[in-house]
Amino acid sequence: MFKRKYHHNATSDDCAKLCCTKIEHFSAHAGETKIFEDINLHIHCGQLTAIIGPNGAGKSTLLRCILGEFPHTGKLHYVDAKGKHTGHPVIGYVPQYLRFDRTSPTSVMDFFCACLSRRPIWLCNMKKYRPMVLESLARVKAQHLIDRRLGALSGGEMQRVLLSLALNPMPDLLFLDEPVSGVDHNGLKLFYEILSELREKEDMAIVLVSHDLPLVAEYADQVVLLNKKVICHGTPKEVFNRKETKDIFGTIIVPDREEVE
Repeated sequence: MFKRKYHHNATSDDCAKLCCTKIEHFSAHAGETKIFEDINLHIHCGQLTAIIGPNGAGKSTLLRCILGEFPHTGKLHYVDAKGKHTGHPVIGYVPQYLRFDRTSPTSVMDFFCACLSRRPIWLCNMKKYRPMVLESLARVKAQHLIDRRLGALSGGEMQRVLLSLALNPMPDLLFLDEPVSGVDHNGLKLFYEILSELREKEDMAIVLVSHDLPLVAEYADQVVLLNKKVICHGTPKEVFNRKETKDIFGTIIVPDREEVE
């Protein structure tokens, strides 16, 4: 739900004239403990890339490194097809959950104003921001929640509100760190359907850390199996058919993509 600009020079022949992100030789340590080492990934716009792996594999830390929140080595190259944000992508981020006082009277509208305005909420011009907030919420099918109290939202509704905020302004890269953990099945399906629409309409690169493997198999374009290093990557069918993946997760049925569509 936060926006950052990542400042690295984009100089990659593979990315020339394409909208893509290259993560090169990322390594991170906590003291003497290796979190992950020599991560290399190539992510295209218009794709949903899912990062899977066992607990402690380094998935969430990788996102934090890309966001500049955790010390690491390596480089990130971003090239925008339109040359608008090349080298400085706008990144949207949705965390696993938001810590807040559920007894607070703060509404979804109040929450947006607090994030979008530099003024205290009581000094905000609510009428000015309301059309913008409604438009943002409509992207995630949540405009009806604008006056709802944050503490009254279900887990799925809260995550759609956070996603809506992460899309304002529209990012080049969208990172989601287990954003629907604990959400019911209907909420999960709706969230993934919204991501599919965003991927197609906005042509953004979406990177998702998730344990919802059947839905990853159904909706992801690329899957990365991470366990302190990249074990394998490819289409859902390629990755879930690998022995390394089955050893960790067992057998995951990958639906025929043509049938899904």
